[in-house]
Amino acid sequence: MKHEDIPEARAKLAAALPPITEILRGSLLHRLIRHRTGCAVCARGGGHPVWVLAITYPGGRTKQISLSAEQKPMVQQWLRNYRKLKDTLERICEWNQQLLRPQKKA
Repeated sequence: MKHEDIPEARAKLAAALPPITEILRGSLLHRLIRHRTGCAVCARGGGHPVWVLAITYPGGRTKQISLSAEQKPMVQQWLRNYRKLKDTLERICEWNQQLLRPQKKA
């Protein structure tokens, strides 16, 4: 991409970013919870399906948050927004690196 085209391309990417307040980092997991005693469903070998958001922090520590079924679509959208934001920032950074290189003379 030419140096003179980069600023406009960056502006278009930035304008298409999702709302910055609606992002979430992590992974959405589907799990089965089984009770040890007193649950007929679990005693038959079944379980209770739950959605969990897992977030890994530096040092390998992981935090898990149980979600209600109503929260799942919102969490999925926020995870997509995070990936889109991250990918867009990477593209903008690459273009900024190109701007730092000397411009080739015609």
